[in-house]
Amino acid sequence: MNERTIVLFQGIVILVLFSIIFYQRFVFRRGIQTKLRQINKKLEEILETDSDEKIMIFTENPVLMDLGSQINRLLLSRQKIKADFRREEISSKKMLSNISHDMKTPLTVILGYLEIMCLNGANHEMLKKAETKAKQVMELINQFFTLAKIEAGDMDITLCKINICEVCRENVLEFYEILLQKEFKVELSIPEEAIFVQGNQEALQRILSNLLSNVIRYGSDGNYLGIFLHQDQNSVWIDVVDRGKGIQSEFANNVFDRLYTMEDSRNREIQGNGLGLTIAKNLAVQLGGDLILKSIPNEKTTFRLKLKKISYEVEIFSERNL
Repeated sequence: MNERTIVLFQGIVILVLFSIIFYQRFVFRRGIQTKLRQINKKLEEILETDSDEKIMIFTENPVLMDLGSQINRLLLSRQKIKADFRREEISSKKMLSNISHDMKTPLTVILGYLEIMCLNGANHEMLKKAETKAKQVMELINQFFTLAKIEAGDMDITLCKINICEVCRENVLEFYEILLQKEFKVELSIPEEAIFVQGNQEALQRILSNLLSNVIRYGSDGNYLGIFLHQDQNSVWIDVVDRGKGIQSEFANNVFDRLYTMEDSRNREIQGNGLGLTIAKNLAVQLGGDLILKSIPNEKTTFRLKLKKISYEVEIFSERNL
């Protein structure tokens, strides 16, 4: 074997060795990148679903194993913070619910004494003013108590089949006298035939009552109330419409917040307690629906209540099972 052949052979060996080294480095880097992509995908899934899962890494690479361990420590800490927050939130809501309940008893007694004093001929005008203010406080406490119970999960809302057309008519009739006194033009579009939704009689009555009260309180400038019922295969929508001052877009996202009043966005001279729409929104969600707002200032304001429809096929199936 001559010298030239030996040099050529050595060159080939060196080239093969370098190829092996580069290939190993390529495979190593590619394996790490694959593991990192898997970790990233799993983390994204955990954050999007808000689950309490942990990262599982199957590798012999000590750096990746340590990374997985630290990530799981952070996830465990996050899980503990979430659990503590939920526990404190539930505790606070229960406490507020109890406080609201305790405040109702002495105020009821005060109202009773005021009524007795009025009957016994005391200063009628001053007592009437005191009684009116006490009733306003009682109304606020009752609404606050209701909201606290809903948010604490203490309100038992039994879902059943409800004829929503009948509920709408009943609520309009309850406000008939005040609508007549304030010279409201009332426009109704409610089908004659029964339309059934998944609901609760008391909850639906409260939602619609709050929405109608809201129209009378904040939409009186337009002297108009419209109730329109729409449906498709799966849902029913009830639009409660007024033509008052409306709500500016910067306030639209806040109307369902607790203790938010709309005097800044609709009528500064009218004071509300800021809980009616919050209760309505929470109850709608509890019923499996939603309550949204669409408003064009000085033209049209619509509160849309969405409910789950009970289709004819579902009714027949349920009756056969019974």
